Amino acid sequence: MARKARGARVHPDVHAVDGGEAELLRDADREGGWVLCVGGVPQSYVDLSDPTYLDFEYMQMMGAVVDVREPAGVALDAVHIGGGGLTLPRYIAATRPGSRQVVFEPDRELVRLVRERLPVRNVPGLRIRITDGRSGMAALADEADDLVVMDAFVEGSMPVELATRESTLEVRRVLRPGGVYLMNVADGFRLGYARRVVATVRSVFRHVMLLGEPGVLRGRRFGNLIVAASGEPLPVDEVTRRGAGAAFPVRVMAGDVLGGFCGGSAPLRDGEDVRAPEPPPQVFGRS
Repeated sequence: MARKARGARVHPDVHAVDGGEAELLRDADREGGWVLCVGGVPQSYVDLSDPTYLDFEYMQMMGAVVDVREPAGVALDAVHIGGGGLTLPRYIAATRPGSRQVVFEPDRELVRLVRERLPVRNVPGLRIRITDGRSGMAALADEADDLVVMDAFVEGSMPVELATRESTLEVRRVLRPGGVYLMNVADGFRLGYARRVVATVRSVFRHVMLLGEPGVLRGRRFGNLIVAASGEPLPVDEVTRRGAGAAFPVRVMAGDVLGGFCGGSAPLRDGEDVRAPEPPPQVFGRS
């Protein structure tokens, strides 16, 4: 879930997928640039001619964490929960040759559309499995991967079952020592849901940081926040420097400051009657 890319032409190429309707919009400013929207919500930006180009701000945050934690050229074993246009898998394959990646995406028709219109045939080491995130993770071996990325949304909000403590414990089981967990969370006014998500991750991982644009972190507008977690120290200072110098400045919270952000928020648990926030219609110009 992200704001619509700058320069995207609104000439919808609409396709029926399991989750409703998907649109492909060509970017007028970049040859090879496409925006994938599902249910009217921009999900992915893909540049077919340059997979290292990350357009959406939240994807730039994720890419920055990956780049700072592991130098370019170092191959990774990565798991992606949620497929969309496969932006980050393309980026990792291009910047880290030899990487092995698996994507769990339950929407079979969306996967078919992406394969046909945003081809991945030339992305080495990438496998796509038509399954939900919890089922896919359960089938993975212990300490099998260096990176787990949670970027799954249905109708603009993330499935709560992918944010619970039980789901997060599965992520920790699959990660190798020192491996990194990246989660894309969308929230708005007062950030009540985001606080519980961060509290959940902090209950499982020793080292956690939160990245976001200042306006989103203050709860002034709806937007994306990135949670990064690991069993070993994270490069907070370097990520902070990169975020401060970004075109859209990013703030980083960690340690006691992040603990204060969570306050007394309780971790999410399986079976709770909790709904993830949905983006207000005006965020994407929907009526």
